[in-house]
Amino acid sequence: MATPASGRQLFLDGLRGLALIFMVLNHTGRWWIERPMGWPRYHLVYLTVTLAAPIFLFLVGFCLPLSYLTSTVARGERYASVAWKYIRRGARLVVAGWFLNLLVFPDEPLFGGGVLQTIGLSIIGLTLLLPVLRSSAGWWTLLAAALWIHASFALAHPFLRRWLPQYPVLADVLFYDFPLWPWFAVALLGLVLGWVWAEGQRRGDDDRRYFEVMSVAGVLCLGAFLGLELAVGTTPHFFSGRDLVLNHHWNPGGLTCLWILGIIFSLLPAVYYVMKVRRVQAPWLVVLGQNALMLYFVHQVVALTFLRQRFGVLFHSWWPYVLANALLIAALVVLAQVWPGFKRRAFALVRSSTQPGASAVERRGEAG
Repeated sequence: MATPASGRQLFLDGLRGLALIFMVLNHTGRWWIERPMGWPRYHLVYLTVTLAAPIFLFLVGFCLPLSYLTSTVARGERYASVAWKYIRRGARLVVAGWFLNLLVFPDEPLFGGGVLQTIGLSIIGLTLLLPVLRSSAGWWTLLAAALWIHASFALAHPFLRRWLPQYPVLADVLFYDFPLWPWFAVALLGLVLGWVWAEGQRRGDDDRRYFEVMSVAGVLCLGAFLGLELAVGTTPHFFSGRDLVLNHHWNPGGLTCLWILGIIFSLLPAVYYVMKVRRVQAPWLVVLGQNALMLYFVHQVVALTFLRQRFGVLFHSWWPYVLANALLIAALVVLAQVWPGFKRRAFALVRSSTQPGASAVERRGEAG
């Protein structure tokens, strides 16, 4: 599977598309399935929540160095101009997250931190850390920082559970849904690993060696998770009983982090091998990943606001639920395919309405 002339790595879009599917299944599992359907519902929701947002956050960090080095090394842009572009993008995502809260979750805190807010703030923080990666000492420092971010949250968790109820506004802004602390650790880990990979690409190194090592790390993480899980003993709620619940929202404990890292370190090489080495075309998956932000909004509006709240969609059997999800994902693929052309035409219409003189000149030029 060839990389396009822009340098975009399509297998990363494919993995982002998988993350979006996990996100859809997580949300429909929450909103469309009756609780009496039992533990399978719980396991679906829990497993997908450990996959969707962590993959998105990891890819935010992993993809940033590739874009940054392309801009600064290949195009000769200055760090300041590139950083300002990334910071603006991150700020827009934070605002988009607030807008999503207003649109889809009006009963929840407007400024509550969700996935989009954490992604946006992570982009801002990672951008400021990019210069640190110019030395191998910087890599190790940031890897240690990622480990410390999660470890410090785990250590502070008992205190935070006692302290936050006294400050409900602060709790909603800083520790709601997917808080920056500890989730920034996942994006930071992605940043370091993405930088190492992007630097190897610039040197002309063989990508396969890099992803082979990553896949071994994934197997080791999954093996450690399984061994510890069996040694410690399972909980009635799968392995979530040892996670770090704060402000009525889930955060991963140490064992679950091994599971998350094992899945990420296994899935990324697997998607690389299938899509880039074996050249298996998956355009429907790529288009989902390339339009993930728009689809992140749309699927929640459709699944919750319209189908669940407006029309009362609720399933009592697995087969109708599976069929409904297949239809929803197919509709999202179609929407993703037509969205770029629609967006271009909409922007052209706006420009022509705001700059009639310019559009007239363009028409005369085309006629000439």
